[in-house]
Amino acid sequence: EQRTHQQIFACAQPCTQSVSRASTLPLRIRLKTTLQYQILKEVSMKPSILQKLASLSERLDEVNRLMSSEDITSNMDNYRKISREHAEITPIVEQYHLYVQTEADIKEAHAMLSDPDMKEFAQEEIESGKKKLEEIALELQKLLLPKDPNDEKNIILEIRAGTGGDESGLFAGDLFRMYSRYAERQRWKVEVLTAKEGEVGGYKEIIAKIEGQGAYSKMKFESGGHRVQRVPDTETQGRIHTSACTVAILPEADEVSDVVINPADIRLDTFRASGAGGQHINKTDSAVRITHFPTGIVVECQDGRSQHANKAQAMMVLAARIKAKQVDEQNSKIASERRNLIGSGDRSERIRTYNYPQGRITDHRINLTLYKIDAITEGDMDELINALATEHQADLLATLGDDN
Repeated sequence: EQRTHQQIFACAQPCTQSVSRASTLPLRIRLKTTLQYQILKEVSMKPSILQKLASLSERLDEVNRLMSSEDITSNMDNYRKISREHAEITPIVEQYHLYVQTEADIKEAHAMLSDPDMKEFAQEEIESGKKKLEEIALELQKLLLPKDPNDEKNIILEIRAGTGGDESGLFAGDLFRMYSRYAERQRWKVEVLTAKEGEVGGYKEIIAKIEGQGAYSKMKFESGGHRVQRVPDTETQGRIHTSACTVAILPEADEVSDVVINPADIRLDTFRASGAGGQHINKTDSAVRITHFPTGIVVECQDGRSQHANKAQAMMVLAARIKAKQVDEQNSKIASERRNLIGSGDRSERIRTYNYPQGRITDHRINLTLYKIDAITEGDMDELINALATEHQADLLATLGDDN
């Protein structure tokens, strides 16, 4: 039976991240990450994992034989599948071979310890070999890190005003500006799909599509409740108000067909759009509302100039929401026993506080406080996003240690 490398590693998928990357993080995260990398050194190369690596090496030999056969291109679908597998497992097997060779070098150096003339040289070789072995083990962990299938996808960004009245709507506008600026820094494209403006500015709700490489991998931890503490412009006595918004990050469905939507399960309503847009947008029934009966999801789009364009955008958002719902249900079944440090993405969960009087942003999931609120709200989010990603992987590594 031919097994893919994902199947081979189904029972042992250790996770890690480069130590050097963590060195720029706050002390608490660095200490925790360092401890968990120590766990990695102790458990990563268990015999069971080495056996699976050996099986993967044999699989690569088999794939190489298949790719060198004369009739490999007769079935292009199969050829592409084998080519992808070859590209995925080659770097893993190369590191495994390097690991085996380094182990052999260390054994050879141990054998030289009995020779007085070679003892000092052998000890140096053993020490350098052990260090190299640890580095290779870390690299293997990175290569074996299970990849989120949605990481490279575009996203649907949804921001909704919560408690706090008009100030909440203004904060929703600030959050959208922050994410838009961050997207610009990443050279991503931002397209507003629908927006309901607040009475004094900002948004009651805004939904946008963000296109770009790795958009979901960087933004997926932004889902949740965001709280702001500041003195509103309308406050005459200088009192600090607390308001909140919810953010949802949804991976875009590859296409509508990626999610099965039965036409009999939806109701399409049209109505006249409201808000800015000129005479055309206010005098024709161009706005679209789609109701999906099985899930109860309702999507409205009105920013397009035609009913056809709004329907297409609404169907895209509906597909993304259905897909996100399916993924959430699947994840809750698989990982219901444990909620990790980064959080579930539940929109009712408070994940971050923006305190303007103190100039700080605190992410409550990892207890990280940064006194650079102006820079972050202008889109300089790398330090915050990288810290979340590092903590997430460190948490997965701690789970690996517990399991072993």
